[in-house]
This record gives sequence, C-alpha cells and structure tokens, in this order.
Amino acid sequence: MVINMEHSGRMRQTGIYLGKCFRLFVNEKSWTLFLSAAAIAIIICWVAGDYMFVTFAATRSGSFALVCACIWMGIFNSIQSVCRERGIVKREYRTGLYISSYVSAHLVYEAFICLMEALITVIILFVMRDPPHNGVFLAAWLELFVSFFLIIYAADVMGLLISCLVKNETQAMTVMPFALILQLVLSGVIFSLKDAANTLSYLTISKWGVRALGISVDTNRLWGADEKMRAEFLYSTGHLTNTWLMLLGFILLFAILCVFALRSVDKDKR
Repeated sequence: MVINMEHSGRMRQTGIYLGKCFRLFVNEKSWTLFLSAAAIAIIICWVAGDYMFVTFAATRSGSFALVCACIWMGIFNSIQSVCRERGIVKREYRTGLYISSYVSAHLVYEAFICLMEALITVIILFVMRDPPHNGVFLAAWLELFVSFFLIIYAADVMGLLISCLVKNETQAMTVMPFALILQLVLSGVIFSLKDAANTLSYLTISKWGVRALGISVDTNRLWGADEKMRAEFLYSTGHLTNTWLMLLGFILLFAILCVFALRSVDKDKR
C-alpha cells in the first residue's frame, strides 16, 4: 500500500510539473524555438548545395552540418530550464518533491519539443533537397525523422544534465560552448582522429548522428565514396539499429544522471 501511494504521488507530481512546463511554453512563447529550427535547417540545406545526396563528400559534409544543427537545437532547448528555477526546486525538494518526478516531467516536455523540431527539419530537407526515398528498412523520410529526433533529444537531455549540474544561467551558458565544441571536434568529420581521441569520439552524439544519417541515405553508393569509411556507413538494418540504440543509450544515461545530479540541490549554500 505504501509503495502504491508513493507511486501515485510520483505520477501526480509528474503531471503537475508537466502542466507547468506547457504553461510556460505558451506564456513565454517558446514556440519560437520552432522558427529557429526552421531557419537553421533552411540555411544548411541551401548552403549544402545540389551535390548533397549525389557525391560522398557533399553528403557527408551536409549530414555533419545537419547533425551539428540538431545538437545545437537540443542543447539550447534545455540548457537553462532547470538552473533558472534551482531555488524553487530546492525549496520544494525540502517539502516533498520527488526529483525523479520533476526530471520526468521535463523529459516528456522536451521530447515533445524535439519531436516537432525533428519533423520541421526532415520536411525542409525533403523540400529543398532530394534524398533517397527508400531507407534501410523504412521509408527514408521516416528513418531520417527518427535519427533527427534521437540526435536532438540526446543533445537536449545532455543540456538538461548540464542545467541540473550548474548553479545558475550564467554558468550554463558558459559551459554550453565547450559542450558544442567537443561534439564538433570529436565527431571525426573535421579532423582525422587517432588513438585516445578516436576512442573518445565514440562517446559523442555527433559521431553516431552522422553515421545514422549516412546509413539511411546509403552514402556508400555515392560517387567518390571513401573506401576507409565503408564499414562506418554500412547499409544494413543491424548497423542502423545499433546506431539508434547508441543514441538511446546516451538519452537514458543522461536522464539517470540528471536525477542524481539534482538530488544535490539541497546542499546549495544559498
């Protein structure tokens, strides 16, 4: 009975905070995030040029640019969402707030934002460029939509974790550029990575994001395909599924760390 009551209490709190998130979405006009996502996708698709999905180099570069944009969208969505109300969380935690309920509400809300941004991105991509219509095992637009969502959401939950760790919005915005730079540099697209750097690249969202997009559009079939990278963009169901599972792994790990990180809020010296 105690367990059931506790579970009911957690669910109720999740619903309350989820409602708060959507009220803030309306009151603070957060729908402008979707305009920003559209503008970024349009610029990237325009700059990528007509050779995207025609040559290996142009497709890989365009995919990398889209992945970088998705990571930026995700982090920007959530980087200030928790730290800006850290004082409120601290007070409510002392009066019975379940941190897991609070984090769960943010995860559901952020998933909605990321779904919309992924949809906007894939629509613009297909309107402005001409990706293949067939993916590995689904329609290409659907596979790309799933990949965009997982990339944005993984970055979003990473931003949420940063927001749980830092004490205020200034610190969050200071950390944000470093998080982005690490994703860009360790992606393996800009620089040829070796030894420890190459190993670390497997811990980045960007590397798996570029791989997911490259697999769905069958980058290996394009003119100028790099023989050294054929294994990375292997056009197979298992390879794409494993890539998606890695991105899901990032999401789950960051979500768990958010709960543990925010439980230290009671130790704030203010």
